[in-house]
Amino acid sequence: MGITGTQVAKNAADIILLDDNFKSIVRSIVWGRNIYDCIKKFLQFQLTVNVVACVLTVISSAVIKQSVLTTVQMLWVNMIMDSLGALALATEPPNA
Repeated sequence: MGITGTQVAKNAADIILLDDNFKSIVRSIVWGRNIYDCIKKFLQFQLTVNVVACVLTVISSAVIKQSVLTTVQMLWVNMIMDSLGALALATEPPNA
């Protein structure tokens, strides 16, 4: 406990409750799981987008002997997709 706990207990603890309320533990677990879920969703999104972009580039290079997207265009697409996807997935509130 952050307020009523002794200094020895605070030094030995991995987590200190600053408000001496056990509901804070539940709330922190919910938010921790939410962060984990958001990271998992974002990685799945990024892998899907990048695999499709790579496959599209390889197939277009093999079939028409020219890439559909130039290097700079591919970088711009990745920059825009990364930032908008990150914003969409990072701002989700916890479900429970």
